[in-house]
Order: sequence, then structure tokens, then C-alpha cells
Amino acid sequence: MRTLESFSDADFKRTIWSALRLLVVITAIAAPVIWWKMGWQSAVLLLVGSLISGSGLFEWLRLMTAVMVRMDGGGKVKPMGLILFGFFLRLGLTVVLLYVSLKILNGSVYALAAGLALGVFALTVEGLRLMKAWTV
Repeated sequence: MRTLESFSDADFKRTIWSALRLLVVITAIAAPVIWWKMGWQSAVLLLVGSLISGSGLFEWLRLMTAVMVRMDGGGKVKPMGLILFGFFLRLGLTVVLLYVSLKILNGSVYALAAGLALGVFALTVEGLRLMKAWTV
């Protein structure tokens, strides 16, 4: 049985990448269904929410990888200011994208919220898979 102390950087990266893949798969399945049931505007809002959610997971991966490299004290270290600039730039672009998509598209806000929630759902599923693999 594995312990928390044996959780490595590779395990973290694998979990985030698996969550991103799951997010893409769920979005690819859900978007046509939303389009069929609620119209193309709602499907685009789902895609916007999923894009924002996926970019958040990816930025979290970049930020945590930079922090872990610094904590380990090895490897090529990127300037933290550049990574933080990218993180806050993404947050600003997210606000703009949310505003523009809600203003222009007359789709369902629930589809947008579902897209935003998909990242949390995918990460939860991958976390539960990780817990199961370590406890069985």
C-alpha cells in the first residue's frame, strides 16, 4: 500500500493530465447533446465554460510544477514572476471571456455553469481514482 509520503511530482502531473483528458471527453460527449436539446448558443457556452475550466487546471499544473521545482531545489527554474503573470493574465481573460460570451450569446447560463463545473468534477473523479489505487 502506498502512503502520502510517496506521492510524487509525477503522480500530481499524471492526475492533472488525466483530469484534463476526462474534461475533454465529457465535453465532446455533452456539447452535441446540449446543442440538440438547448441550441447552439448553449453548446458554445458549455464549450466556453469547459475551456475556462481546463485552462484553470493547466495553469494550476504550471504553477504547482514551478513551486515543486523550487522546493526540490533542482532542475531548470523558470522565473516565478513570469508564471504568476500568466496566471493573473488568464484570470483577467477569463473575466472578459465570461462577460463577452454572456453578453453576445443568448444561451443557457446553466450550460456555462456546467462547463465551469466540469473541471472540478474531472479533478474529483481523478482524485477518487488515485485514492482507490492507493488504498486497495
